[in-house]
Amino acid sequence: MKSNPRIIVSGATKGIGRAIAEKFAAGGFDLALCARSVRDLEELKSEFSSKFPGSEVMVFQADLSKKSSVADFANFIKKHWDRVDVLVNNAGLYIGGATFDEAEGALEHMIETNLYSAYHLSRHLLPIMLPQKSGHIFNMCSVASFMAYPNGGSYSISKFALLGFSKVLRAELKEKGIKVTAIMPGATWSDSWKGVSLPEARLMQASDVALAVWSAWQMSPSAVVEEIIIRPQLGDL
Repeated sequence: MKSNPRIIVSGATKGIGRAIAEKFAAGGFDLALCARSVRDLEELKSEFSSKFPGSEVMVFQADLSKKSSVADFANFIKKHWDRVDVLVNNAGLYIGGATFDEAEGALEHMIETNLYSAYHLSRHLLPIMLPQKSGHIFNMCSVASFMAYPNGGSYSISKFALLGFSKVLRAELKEKGIKVTAIMPGATWSDSWKGVSLPEARLMQASDVALAVWSAWQMSPSAVVEEIIIRPQLGDL
């Protein structure tokens, strides 16, 4: 009996991460999902297990800004799986502010969450993926990865760095059969935009980003989408 393909999504209980997890579950994938909230994870597992009975849904509580927690999540995956087809480094954090007046420690916190989590989780899981000579790593960057904007501060710095990491990883893995794609969404409805009084059409839906990730995954082994920029139809906010 052929097993399902397998996807790992960090920051999977809300927004873009949740939409990606749901899209791939609908496509017949088994899932390993992490987030910081145990309650959110349990609710997500219950919902997905009911909605997608053909998919295995594993959840793990982890704060990926902490290196030890990244290792714990990776070890949990390796205990249960001997193959990984897709890794989505989606865990992220936004704290607004200019570099000259943002809170002390903002840079360190966002670098740890937005960059180091992807770096360390990829390093832990590549020893599984490399022997396969296949697989796909998606790094959730941002339009803030290539353009500066007011109040972007250290968030933009961390996302610039994540795009740089994606480019390095792409160069290192292209001869090894593993694809790397940097996703750069503009404003997308998520918890970060809760309470904002804007028309729904002014921001993208998380499902739009999930569809882009799914489409990139669908390509033949000889093709890779290196970077995807997605913006609201009406432009950046």
